[in-house]
Amino acid sequence: MNTANEELQLKRRKSWFGRMLDFVEWLGNKLPDPVTLFFLFAVLVLILSAIGAAAGWKAINPSTNEEVAVVSLLTAKGFQEIMTKMVKNFAEFPPLGLVLVTMIGVGVAEGVGLISAVLKKVVLSTSPKLITISIVMAGILANMAGDAGFIVLPPIAALVFASVGRHPIAGMVAAYASVAGGFSANLIVNMLDALLAGFTQSSAQILDKEFIANPAMNWYFLAASCFIIVPLAVWVTEKIVEPRLPVYKGEKQALEPLTKEEIKGLKWAGIVTLVYLGLVALTVVPENAPLRGENGSIIISPFMSSLVPFIMGLFLIPSLVYGAMTKEIRSDKDVAQAMAKAMGTMGMYIVLAFFAAQFIMYFNWSNLGIVMAIKGAEFLKDLGLTGLPLLIGFILISALLNLFIGSASAKWAILGPVFVPMFMLLGYDPAFTQLAYRIGDSITNPITPMFAYFAILLALAKQYDKKLGLGSLIAVMLPYTIFFALAWISFFVIWYFLGLPLGPGSGIYLSK
Repeated sequence: MNTANEELQLKRRKSWFGRMLDFVEWLGNKLPDPVTLFFLFAVLVLILSAIGAAAGWKAINPSTNEEVAVVSLLTAKGFQEIMTKMVKNFAEFPPLGLVLVTMIGVGVAEGVGLISAVLKKVVLSTSPKLITISIVMAGILANMAGDAGFIVLPPIAALVFASVGRHPIAGMVAAYASVAGGFSANLIVNMLDALLAGFTQSSAQILDKEFIANPAMNWYFLAASCFIIVPLAVWVTEKIVEPRLPVYKGEKQALEPLTKEEIKGLKWAGIVTLVYLGLVALTVVPENAPLRGENGSIIISPFMSSLVPFIMGLFLIPSLVYGAMTKEIRSDKDVAQAMAKAMGTMGMYIVLAFFAAQFIMYFNWSNLGIVMAIKGAEFLKDLGLTGLPLLIGFILISALLNLFIGSASAKWAILGPVFVPMFMLLGYDPAFTQLAYRIGDSITNPITPMFAYFAILLALAKQYDKKLGLGSLIAVMLPYTIFFALAWISFFVIWYFLGLPLGPGSGIYLSK
């Protein structure tokens, strides 16, 4: 096993692609500790905000027609903002609460052995050849649950890989890359589809007041994309990522058959899970359910905003039943101890989250991101490209901007009013422009530190390799971005030439 892995690593180093990844890893690992790095980023933003404000960096926001100028944070008012909102920035950092709340349920599930038993059951009943594709497919589909997939799936994937002697970091990054890089690909229309369609509609109505955007306007293409992204992610994981990682020398979970107590516990945990899911369905399925949104919407509704508490319950309640059946839980103290133990493992992430939260908020306050996005859009518009080259350029500029602005809706609110009308004047359906944007917005998700969940991934990876640096993590994530970009853009070009519909009632060109 070791010899085979060493031969793969040697072969990898001899290829130009392998040498490029080695250079990325070397360069990235020369950077300071991620905590220090986020601190330095925050300081850099403060300096750039002062320079930008003094130089008069500004732009016109196309969505509001209002001037946006870079704001200096190195002023008395800026200092007040930094000091008075430091705690608030940390406490309201979106991923922080999501992670810690989810870990309450996950911690108990892990503490009582439920996760171990489920993984053992899965591994014993699943061919090893299907483990990677199962994790990747779960990652692609996870965006139906919003951002929850970033929190729940990577640690579970790491445990699955470790249980069969494969490197847990390979499983973790495969899950993360699938959730992040394939964020727009899905078999089912979800909340992001509806959210972006709203911005597309308002952008299109700049020219056509009667235009109505359908949330499923990209559904055919994005559903078909799953059959491109899934096998590609599996290939990248097994042929590029895993060979780069050292042989996993951690403890391999024993795969003896489940005991009678474990089987009984799993049975009752499964029954309780079904009951729980039935009760959850009652909050949203009936016509007048309490967690439906306006006009009975499920996609944009209180239910979608409640997924994290529901996921916590999905882990916690079956775990209590399982623990009681297997005698792992004998009192409420055992439950509290399991929760506390789970929180204890999140120390590094909490520290990272503090500095990441300050950096991201400073970036937002300074308006640097908005001005960069607008200027980038203007640059592409001024290149004078037309047709397919312009569309591909739009994908690439969206991918580049995604390195600096993580929110898909925030970028589309800026880019949509520029590019949707522009492409409409060239005869393209707003659905096609939105699709180009969504590809660009997805492909660089795996490697951008501005994506809040990247800090979570780094903290989790350090549990398996304490010496893992930012460069090593980016080096194993970068192949997903490169190959997703090549495959997705190629698929986009093929779809363009075939002239296939993008979704119900939506095509490449405007109907005449």
